[in-house]
Amino acid sequence: MRAAPSDPIIAELVRRARTAQFSRRRLLQGLGLGAAALGAASLTACAPSGPKYGDGSGGNLRWASWTYYLDFDEETGDFPTLNEFMAESNISVEYFEDVDDNKMFMAKVKDQLKLGQDTGYDLFTLTDSSLIRLWEQEQLKAFDHGLIPNADAQMIDLVRHSSFDPAREWSIPYQAGMTGLVYNSKLYPKGVQSVSDLWNPDLKGKVSLLSEQDDTLGLIMLEQGVDITGDGWGDDEFFAALAVAEEHIKNGDVYTVKGNSYTQDLQSGAVVAGMAWSGDVAMINEEEGEEVWKFVVPEAGATLFIDSFCLPESTAAYEESHALIDYYYEPEVAARVAEYVQYVTPVAGARDAMATLNPEMAENPLVFPDEEMSARIHDMRTPTAQEDNRYAQAYQKILGN
Repeated sequence: MRAAPSDPIIAELVRRARTAQFSRRRLLQGLGLGAAALGAASLTACAPSGPKYGDGSGGNLRWASWTYYLDFDEETGDFPTLNEFMAESNISVEYFEDVDDNKMFMAKVKDQLKLGQDTGYDLFTLTDSSLIRLWEQEQLKAFDHGLIPNADAQMIDLVRHSSFDPAREWSIPYQAGMTGLVYNSKLYPKGVQSVSDLWNPDLKGKVSLLSEQDDTLGLIMLEQGVDITGDGWGDDEFFAALAVAEEHIKNGDVYTVKGNSYTQDLQSGAVVAGMAWSGDVAMINEEEGEEVWKFVVPEAGATLFIDSFCLPESTAAYEESHALIDYYYEPEVAARVAEYVQYVTPVAGARDAMATLNPEMAENPLVFPDEEMSARIHDMRTPTAQEDNRYAQAYQKILGN
């Protein structure tokens, strides 16, 4: 049931291969491996009668998300849970790992969003702190909670409310996680425990920061003793943290500032320590087969991020998107995704499901935070639109953009 070489889906993938920046996995695995569109072509024909998700009418869905954000089978080159959803719903899904950085992705689709035109995607997975900007500009479509009963029943308290969307009308959490520190235990065995440790002379030119300004500057502000969760910080605190980042970028301490692709520099050895997202570190250790890279919650604390599903106003797959979201809020499905991505799952029943699937991971506080870990995670206040515009320009300036 593998698609023939003349299949129009493959032709489309070839076109995209020539024009798009492929994820590291796709560069390594080759065209088609990890492209869910190919799986959609074959599984739709094999779908059993009586779809479990959706109304049975089928349909198509284009989902844009981050690299390493869905369970992936290296041997078969596909996404098992997504394949099962397609088989159980009669909905074909094209899955694109096209989000490397929130602002870069939003810049890519901003013109279509502004005009209410098709963006090339029906469903995005974006970080709440950036997603709010689409909401402010009325470029999102509200969710129908009647179509996602699993999400309403299973969503954990940690992610259930947000300052801009307290009832989760416009955003449904997909994964959450921590921004902390990472170091290569083989190349730098003494490790790092605080942001200041990144500036040690023996790490000069071997450090990476994150292109998401809230993550990088949030960690710096925490070390400076700032309460980042409320209204107690503003321009003074932001620019004091920015000055630290600028100093170490200018003097050559920092090798690179990147989005999701920073993991490539960790794996190549070009970067020995830096800032990182918790699940990424778990993922590259999984690929290595041993815990080479250590993730560290800094002494001053880590920042929390929540990546949520959202619907562009022009989506052509409204009901299909709801069916997919409700499927990923099934505890057993969420546990399988969490076992692979190793981020904080928003699904309450996933821990019990994980206890059967992988008992050791069920006790991992990076995936299922306990009280001690939760106390060290800080949800940074989302800047106003005016602040964000000024802050983004200032941050991009120190990056040379």
